[in-house]
Amino acid sequence: MTQAFPTPAAHAREVLAKLGVLALPADGGQPVRGPIDGAILTHVAYDDAREIEAKVAAACRAFEAWRVVPAPRRGELVRLFGEELRAAKPDLAALVSLEAGKIASEAAGEVQEMIDICDFAVGLSRQLHGLTIASERPGHAMRETWHPLGPVAVISAFNFPVAVWAWNACLALVCGDPVIWKPSEKTPLTALATHAVLQRALARFEDAPEGLACVVLGGRDAGERLARDPRIPLVSATGSTRMGKALAPLVAERFGRSILELGGNNAMIVAPSADLSLALRAIVFSAAGTAGQRCTSLRRLIVHESLVDKVSGAVEAAFQRLPVGDPRQAKTLLGPLIDRAAYEAFVEAMNQVRAEGGSVSGGERLLIDEHPDAFYVRPALARLPAPAPCLRRETFAPLLHVVPYTDFDEAVAIQNDVPQGLSSCVMTNDVREAEGFLSAAGSDCGIANVNIGPSGAEIGGAFGGEKETGGGRESGSDSWKQYMRRQTATVNYSGALPLAQGVRFDL
Repeated sequence: MTQAFPTPAAHAREVLAKLGVLALPADGGQPVRGPIDGAILTHVAYDDAREIEAKVAAACRAFEAWRVVPAPRRGELVRLFGEELRAAKPDLAALVSLEAGKIASEAAGEVQEMIDICDFAVGLSRQLHGLTIASERPGHAMRETWHPLGPVAVISAFNFPVAVWAWNACLALVCGDPVIWKPSEKTPLTALATHAVLQRALARFEDAPEGLACVVLGGRDAGERLARDPRIPLVSATGSTRMGKALAPLVAERFGRSILELGGNNAMIVAPSADLSLALRAIVFSAAGTAGQRCTSLRRLIVHESLVDKVSGAVEAAFQRLPVGDPRQAKTLLGPLIDRAAYEAFVEAMNQVRAEGGSVSGGERLLIDEHPDAFYVRPALARLPAPAPCLRRETFAPLLHVVPYTDFDEAVAIQNDVPQGLSSCVMTNDVREAEGFLSAAGSDCGIANVNIGPSGAEIGGAFGGEKETGGGRESGSDSWKQYMRRQTATVNYSGALPLAQGVRFDL
């Protein structure tokens, strides 16, 4: 049954008010367009250089106070934030759908990721462990400790408008660092709403310093200003490889640190022993989920030559069956592309496949009469007789390239023969293939899965990839160390002064 919803603009105003975002101008400032119908949701005011300077200066002042707050106490703030997120989850998820175009369950899942990382960070606040190290010198003790680093800038992308910020922010806060958030100019409303939720947690916490968290709205110039600022020791940036190549040198030239989460040209190998029903479900979700606009979306399907026709036919049929439409509707499984530029890139990529000897099924634009200014598409399957240059290019859309392979080593070589190195997977019931794929000679990606797709990481593991993906790691495991500085200390509790390595320097 189709549910009646307000227009996206009216719905967005309603949800923003419930989340506590102050009134935004109906016109003036920068327009924020929603992908559901392409209409303007509202307008926002970008921060100018003076306002950005004030926010960075406030974060620096906040750091002086926050770094000496005991870490478990800092964790209490994140615990309160998690409570506020639980209360705000339905409304914040609705806003994610309105602004990013995600279907309802994916939008709710993104907010759940924020809640999950809060739980992780609260536990972490009591486990920021250092080391004790044996000294070679008698009467000496060595230890390694971790201290807060300083203000952290988080530059997030439109496709995960809130979760990726939370991965960084929750860890940074328990590690003693203020957070400056520059969201994508395509999704500023979810950032403002999340910040309003955080403000409620800060009010309950009572004694957090002013400037501990802020939102900077702006375009590329605002991100570059943060990247160049020597007062910000760490910049975490999520986006395209092109963006990373422009931003990383700005941080590096001042010897700052960067966490880069960039392109992902992710592949699945389907081996002869694979459970094909399992593989089909993994393929369709990974390729079409979020309209192919995840950094972990499945872009390349490497199928054994004995199965390539069968698998391709099943995927084509599944793509045709997918319900496409308003992501707020419960039955919808595929929402819109974010904007016209994304659609044009999708069309260009399909044309490149044809120019290189491949064929394309699907890919047509849908719902044009109902939504002429929005961009709904049928997922596309591009069949290639052999690897071609188009396989090396990431297109942020539901375009899946299929190529056959003969033996497993060839499949792994095809998988690795791209500039990106984020996520990868193999569908097999052969333990040798599975373990080989996970070995040093197997996948060269930061994420490697067996019998699940490349998309849908959990917060407990470090998220990130190699090569042009940037090498960064966010979320779980020991990613917290990036938000702190390491200090090695040696204490001499003896009455002598022996030197290391047996050096003699007698006066």
